[in-house]
Amino acid sequence: MGSIGKLSNPKEYQKIFHWAETQKDGEIPSFPTRRNDPYEYQAGFGNAFVSEAVPGTIPQGQNNPRKVRFGLYAEQITATAFVAPRQTNKKAWLYRARPAVAHQGFTNLPDNPDTEATFLPLNPRVHISPTQLAWHPFEIPSTEQVDFVSGLKTVAGSGDPTLREGLATHVYAANTSMSQKAFVNSDGEMLIVPQQGAIDIQTEFGPLFVQPGEIFVIPRGIRFRVQLPDGPSRGYILEIWGSFYELPELGPLGANGLANVRDFLAPVAKYEILQGSWEIVYKLGGKFFACTQNHSPFDVVAWHGNYVPYKYDLTKFVNVGSISVDHIDPSIFCVLTAKSRDLTAPLADFLIFSPRWDVASHTYRPPYYHRNAASELMGLIYGEYGGRSDAFKPGSISFECGMVPHGVAYEEFKAASEAPPPEIRISEASVAFMFESSRAFTITDYAWNSEKRHEHEPAMWDDLVDNFSMHKDEVEELLAKKANGLRI
Repeated sequence: MGSIGKLSNPKEYQKIFHWAETQKDGEIPSFPTRRNDPYEYQAGFGNAFVSEAVPGTIPQGQNNPRKVRFGLYAEQITATAFVAPRQTNKKAWLYRARPAVAHQGFTNLPDNPDTEATFLPLNPRVHISPTQLAWHPFEIPSTEQVDFVSGLKTVAGSGDPTLREGLATHVYAANTSMSQKAFVNSDGEMLIVPQQGAIDIQTEFGPLFVQPGEIFVIPRGIRFRVQLPDGPSRGYILEIWGSFYELPELGPLGANGLANVRDFLAPVAKYEILQGSWEIVYKLGGKFFACTQNHSPFDVVAWHGNYVPYKYDLTKFVNVGSISVDHIDPSIFCVLTAKSRDLTAPLADFLIFSPRWDVASHTYRPPYYHRNAASELMGLIYGEYGGRSDAFKPGSISFECGMVPHGVAYEEFKAASEAPPPEIRISEASVAFMFESSRAFTITDYAWNSEKRHEHEPAMWDDLVDNFSMHKDEVEELLAKKANGLRI
């Protein structure tokens, strides 16, 4: 790979087994972000951060003084009930050139027929089916200019944002940067997974550079702009309502492993003082609205709080697994989770399947045949993934609803059962992910009617052999001995 300490080609990071390789066993100064990332960040998950673009701006000992330095305005974003327990209370104070209230009123925008927010089966625009579904990669438009907002398409979901309960899965496909335009999702948090092309995101809290192999979370109600430094971009989105993303509990793992707290990166303050007409697009109840203002929405000079956008590099995930026999449940692949009203089941999990060792002995290594309670919507960021039942390319989607059986074809079962597997590295140069939920998903018109949709071919299981019947004589002999009280 050459000098891995000087990686500059974004795709070089797709070849490494883990971020640790970039440190070259301590031979070079360690670095926290990919070499082509232009920004500085603050490290930690859920921290009470403080950031000033101009030193000495944030008032000390209070949040809302009679006068803020430089004539700035104090503005608070409160994301939980005022009386929420301290450990769950989410808020941020922003000190800005003009407050967000300085705009010229709201207007309705035309409905985007390819987005959806109400997923009850009573809605005629959604569909439910036990069939294992899949979609080839959705095309990025080439004949018209499409930015991140207009490129949103909803695939599946559950619930309704006005009830503050549920989630939606989307794809985005954009070929144009947002200019003099910002987006606000007033419905919920969005976890964005770029699959093709980096996205340069300006938020009120500062900028973040997010590439394929990284994820980005933008909290509810925070304004942001998406620019495309590498040209057209495509990716996946998991939007949640009435909950927040958090790190899963580690239980018997102890203090470390999976996604570690210090590997999450939040922006530092960087203000933009620009005059001119700006359009702010709001999504509320799945509908789109817009307001205009004559100044940039990214004029925050300083801020502090724990309600902030953040990103995470998936190559830093610390995989755990069995080092004796059998599979560990797929919860060991969970990067982020979001609670539901059911204390025993999450609203949403974001899981990844990245390079790791597979060493379990006397164990059937492929995914075992199974049914489970979760809805599973899976995507591939880069590389190859052999766990699907048909061709699965980067940008594809695979969906299986709860309690529908799935597993590999007989040929793979036979090969894995007959020969003891070696200790191997799997998923090399590949990262796949899963959006998983305890909720039952319905599929949108956009996805259901798409020419990209296809079904997993059930004929792949036609060759599953009834091996048990081949042992008929042996079984009858054993049963006869048991019936006669003989030891078996």
